[in-house]
Amino acid sequence: MSRFTLHTLAVGVATASLSLSAQAATEVSWWHAMGGQLGEILEGITEDFNQSQDDYRVTPSYRGTYAETMTGAIAAFRANEQPHILQVFEVGTGTMMNAEGAIYPVYELMEEHGRAFDNDAFLPAVVGYYTDTNGNMLSFPFNSSTPIMYYNRDMFEEAGLDPEQPPETWEDLAEASRQIVESGAASCGFTSSWPSWVMLENFSAMHNSPLGTLENGFGGMDTELNFNNELVARHWDNLHDWQEEGIYRWAGPGTGPDSEPMFYSQDCAVFFGSSASRADVAANAEFEVGFGMQPYYADVDGAPQNSIIGGATLWALQGHSDDEYAAIAAFFEYLSQPEVQADWHQQTGYLPITQAAWDLSEEQGYYDENPGADISLKQMTLNEPTENSKGLRFGNFVQIRDIISEEMEAVMTGGKSGQEAADDAVERGNDLLRDFESANQ
Repeated sequence: MSRFTLHTLAVGVATASLSLSAQAATEVSWWHAMGGQLGEILEGITEDFNQSQDDYRVTPSYRGTYAETMTGAIAAFRANEQPHILQVFEVGTGTMMNAEGAIYPVYELMEEHGRAFDNDAFLPAVVGYYTDTNGNMLSFPFNSSTPIMYYNRDMFEEAGLDPEQPPETWEDLAEASRQIVESGAASCGFTSSWPSWVMLENFSAMHNSPLGTLENGFGGMDTELNFNNELVARHWDNLHDWQEEGIYRWAGPGTGPDSEPMFYSQDCAVFFGSSASRADVAANAEFEVGFGMQPYYADVDGAPQNSIIGGATLWALQGHSDDEYAAIAAFFEYLSQPEVQADWHQQTGYLPITQAAWDLSEEQGYYDENPGADISLKQMTLNEPTENSKGLRFGNFVQIRDIISEEMEAVMTGGKSGQEAADDAVERGNDLLRDFESANQ
């Protein structure tokens, strides 16, 4: 993806008339990528802010998938029609950080408009992902998640498995899946959404295995992908073999669109997805659901390490008035409140991004009343993050993730071995990294 800046896109200042009355609220637009149950909750929180005061009004607008939302915003810059707030998923961070002149760093926004904002209030795993080399937060953490295991407790019981003990290793999961299929409890043991995020990015973090050089890209744009190792190749080959055996089912590239439907229809007993799928799972699963951590291979030293976050942050975009930036700062301060964060966390399954929201949820008895709701937190904080498990920051990673999904699918269809696919994904991905580096020199 080419670098987009105020200079190259000739972005001007938005001059929309706000009202006929001097007392009318200052309006700002928020482009987001949350549909369904999550979108309804997001709109509810936004309306709560609008009702809490009379000076500002935030209007959320659903713009499709994360990738579609980001692409649409780039096109909007070219037409001088960019939103005030843009929700960008974590793999777009590297691209946004280098969009010089297009973003208003959140730490500057909050300071210049006199709004409270303390990096130390946020969980370390969140802070590290979205700060610059000086520790300054560039975007506002909103919805952070990590992939966890959802499983059908009824099917586990029917298959003679203990529903209180989800499989901890990949070997255990394969054996449990065989038992499920052989018993007739389900036609498939497990499936997964977001194959790159779950079966490469978080898989590598859980095994303290690198995705790329220079601390997975945190150390500079001259990073190179290097995940084409024996561990990844073995896992991708295993997924292929388990699919041939009938205990795993590939749900498609990208988001893995068929994964949740296969879980809800009870075709598959286990589903790997975002902790933020909890809201949709609660709304759609007509069976008792259990929760577990992402598995690991027992023979890998140091595993399990910790998982990494997904989700998204909110970026303030350049090209608007000072009054509008005051409105954005007020909205971000509102979203930072422990009560708001705790409510968002409890309704959706996203992580409580501040320590105060985590503590409040605990005080309210949420985790006692909702067993498994803290799985994502425990998995994120299993160990102190390493250079291999604190996250990733690669330019053009939106497109690179698509490449990874394509190569994984080639393994699932028998077209390539795990090693061949990993080698090709690294080679193709590194070409895009060099393109990004050249465009941002």
